[in-house]
Amino acid sequence: MFEHLLPPLNDHNLPYPDTIHPIVVHFVIAMVLFAFLCDVIGYFSRNSRLFEVSWWNMFLATIAIFVAIIFGQVEAGLALGYDAVAPVLHLHTIIGWSLSGIIAAITGWRYVIRLRDREIIPLSYLGVGMVLSILVFFQVYLGDKLVWVYGLHTVPVVEAVKGGIL
Repeated sequence: MFEHLLPPLNDHNLPYPDTIHPIVVHFVIAMVLFAFLCDVIGYFSRNSRLFEVSWWNMFLATIAIFVAIIFGQVEAGLALGYDAVAPVLHLHTIIGWSLSGIIAAITGWRYVIRLRDREIIPLSYLGVGMVLSILVFFQVYLGDKLVWVYGLHTVPVVEAVKGGIL
Protein backbone atom coordinates (compact mmCIF):
# COMPACT_ATOMS: atom_id res chain seq x y z
CA MET A 1 0.00 0.00 0.00
CA PHE A 2 2.75 2.47 0.97
CA GLU A 3 5.59 0.78 -0.91
CA HIS A 4 5.76 3.65 -3.38
CA LEU A 5 6.77 5.97 -0.51
CA LEU A 6 9.82 3.92 0.43
CA PRO A 7 13.14 4.46 -1.34
CA PRO A 8 14.36 1.65 -3.60
CA LEU A 9 16.88 -0.79 -2.20
CA ASN A 10 20.40 -0.76 -3.64
CA ASP A 11 22.76 -3.65 -4.36
CA HIS A 12 23.43 -3.96 -0.59
CA ASN A 13 19.67 -4.34 -0.09
CA LEU A 14 19.57 -1.02 1.77
CA PRO A 15 17.73 2.26 1.12
CA TYR A 16 20.98 4.20 1.75
CA PRO A 17 24.49 3.73 0.30
CA ASP A 18 25.97 1.40 2.92
CA THR A 19 25.39 0.05 6.42
CA ILE A 20 25.22 2.69 9.17
CA HIS A 21 25.01 0.36 12.17
CA PRO A 22 28.73 -0.56 12.13
CA ILE A 23 29.73 3.11 11.97
CA VAL A 24 27.67 4.09 15.00
CA VAL A 25 28.42 0.93 16.97
CA HIS A 26 32.17 1.45 16.62
CA PHE A 27 31.76 4.69 18.58
CA VAL A 28 29.96 2.77 21.33
CA ILE A 29 32.68 0.11 21.41
CA ALA A 30 35.44 2.70 21.57
CA MET A 31 33.72 4.79 24.25
CA VAL A 32 32.94 1.83 26.52
CA LEU A 33 36.42 0.33 26.26
CA PHE A 34 38.12 3.73 26.62
CA ALA A 35 35.98 4.51 29.67
CA PHE A 36 37.10 1.26 31.29
CA LEU A 37 40.73 1.97 30.41
CA CYS A 38 40.47 5.48 31.92
CA ASP A 39 38.93 4.06 35.09
CA VAL A 40 41.68 1.45 35.46
CA ILE A 41 44.48 3.94 34.84
CA GLY A 42 42.77 6.52 37.07
CA TYR A 43 42.32 3.97 39.85
CA PHE A 44 45.95 2.85 39.90
CA SER A 45 47.50 6.27 39.21
CA ARG A 46 45.07 8.09 41.54
CA ASN A 47 44.37 10.54 38.71
CA SER A 48 40.73 11.43 39.29
CA ARG A 49 40.56 13.53 36.12
CA LEU A 50 40.43 10.25 34.20
CA PHE A 51 37.24 9.36 36.08
CA GLU A 52 35.60 12.41 34.51
CA VAL A 53 36.74 11.29 31.06
CA SER A 54 35.31 7.85 31.80
CA TRP A 55 32.00 9.27 32.97
CA TRP A 56 31.44 11.30 29.79
CA ASN A 57 32.41 8.37 27.58
CA MET A 58 29.88 6.13 29.32
CA PHE A 59 27.22 8.84 29.15
CA LEU A 60 27.67 9.28 25.39
CA ALA A 61 27.93 5.52 24.85
CA THR A 62 24.55 5.12 26.55
CA ILE A 63 22.98 7.46 24.03
CA ALA A 64 24.88 6.11 21.03
CA ILE A 65 24.01 2.46 21.69
CA PHE A 66 20.33 3.19 21.16
CA VAL A 67 21.11 4.86 17.82
CA ALA A 68 23.22 1.82 16.91
CA ILE A 69 20.37 -0.52 17.84
CA ILE A 70 17.85 1.40 15.74
CA PHE A 71 20.05 1.11 12.65
CA GLY A 72 20.95 -2.46 13.58
CA GLN A 73 17.29 -3.46 13.71
CA VAL A 74 16.54 -1.77 10.39
CA GLU A 75 19.54 -3.35 8.71
CA ALA A 76 18.86 -6.77 10.24
CA GLY A 77 15.29 -6.54 8.95
CA LEU A 78 16.54 -5.70 5.45
CA ALA A 79 19.27 -8.36 5.47
CA LEU A 80 18.58 -11.19 3.11
CA GLY A 81 19.11 -13.89 5.64
CA TYR A 82 19.60 -17.56 5.08
CA ASP A 83 19.46 -20.49 7.46
CA ALA A 84 23.14 -20.52 8.48
CA VAL A 85 23.18 -16.87 9.56
CA ALA A 86 19.98 -16.87 11.65
CA PRO A 87 21.40 -18.17 15.00
CA VAL A 88 24.29 -15.70 14.98
CA LEU A 89 22.05 -12.79 13.98
CA HIS A 90 19.53 -13.62 16.71
CA LEU A 91 22.24 -13.92 19.38
CA HIS A 92 23.82 -10.65 18.21
CA THR A 93 20.42 -8.96 18.43
CA ILE A 94 19.66 -10.30 21.92
CA ILE A 95 23.07 -9.32 23.27
CA GLY A 96 22.82 -5.88 21.61
CA TRP A 97 19.52 -5.13 23.30
CA SER A 98 20.87 -6.51 26.56
CA LEU A 99 23.95 -4.32 26.28
CA SER A 100 21.77 -1.25 25.93
CA GLY A 101 20.20 -1.96 29.31
CA ILE A 102 23.48 -3.04 30.90
CA ILE A 103 25.33 0.06 29.70
CA ALA A 104 22.48 2.31 30.83
CA ALA A 105 22.46 0.66 34.27
CA ILE A 106 26.24 0.88 34.64
CA THR A 107 26.14 4.53 33.56
CA GLY A 108 23.47 5.19 36.17
CA TRP A 109 25.64 3.51 38.80
CA ARG A 110 28.62 5.53 37.58
CA TYR A 111 26.55 8.72 37.95
CA VAL A 112 25.76 7.88 41.58
CA ILE A 113 29.45 7.16 42.24
CA ARG A 114 30.32 10.49 40.61
CA LEU A 115 27.79 12.38 42.77
CA ARG A 116 29.15 10.88 45.99
CA ASP A 117 32.85 11.44 45.35
CA ARG A 118 34.58 12.36 42.11
CA GLU A 119 37.99 11.41 43.50
CA ILE A 120 37.51 7.66 43.99
CA ILE A 121 35.94 4.72 42.24
CA PRO A 122 35.13 1.39 43.90
CA LEU A 123 36.99 -1.74 42.88
CA SER A 124 33.63 -3.45 42.33
CA TYR A 125 32.87 -0.93 39.56
CA LEU A 126 36.12 -1.89 37.85
CA GLY A 127 35.10 -5.55 38.07
CA VAL A 128 31.78 -4.80 36.40
CA GLY A 129 33.66 -2.75 33.79
CA MET A 130 35.83 -5.79 33.05
CA VAL A 131 32.75 -8.00 32.60
CA LEU A 132 31.19 -5.35 30.35
CA SER A 133 34.38 -5.18 28.27
CA ILE A 134 34.37 -8.96 27.80
CA LEU A 135 30.72 -8.86 26.75
CA VAL A 136 31.49 -6.05 24.29
CA PHE A 137 34.38 -8.07 22.81
CA PHE A 138 32.06 -11.08 22.36
CA GLN A 139 29.47 -8.86 20.67
CA VAL A 140 32.19 -7.51 18.34
CA TYR A 141 33.12 -11.10 17.49
CA LEU A 142 29.50 -11.87 16.57
CA GLY A 143 29.18 -8.68 14.49
CA ASP A 144 32.42 -9.45 12.66
CA LYS A 145 31.16 -12.96 11.98
CA LEU A 146 27.94 -11.59 10.48
CA VAL A 147 29.91 -9.47 8.02
CA TRP A 148 33.12 -11.39 7.35
CA VAL A 149 31.80 -14.97 7.51
CA TYR A 150 28.14 -14.66 6.52
CA GLY A 151 28.48 -11.52 4.38
CA LEU A 152 25.31 -9.71 5.43
CA HIS A 153 24.68 -6.70 3.18
CA THR A 154 27.63 -7.53 0.94
CA VAL A 155 26.88 -7.41 -2.77
CA PRO A 156 27.91 -11.04 -3.57
CA VAL A 157 25.74 -12.46 -0.76
CA VAL A 158 22.78 -10.24 -1.65
CA GLU A 159 23.04 -11.40 -5.28
CA ALA A 160 23.41 -15.04 -4.22
CA VAL A 161 20.32 -14.91 -1.98
CA LYS A 162 18.27 -13.10 -4.66
CA GLY A 163 19.46 -15.63 -7.22
CA GLY A 164 18.40 -18.54 -5.02
CA ILE A 165 21.94 -19.85 -4.53
CA LEU A 166 21.84 -19.44 -0.74
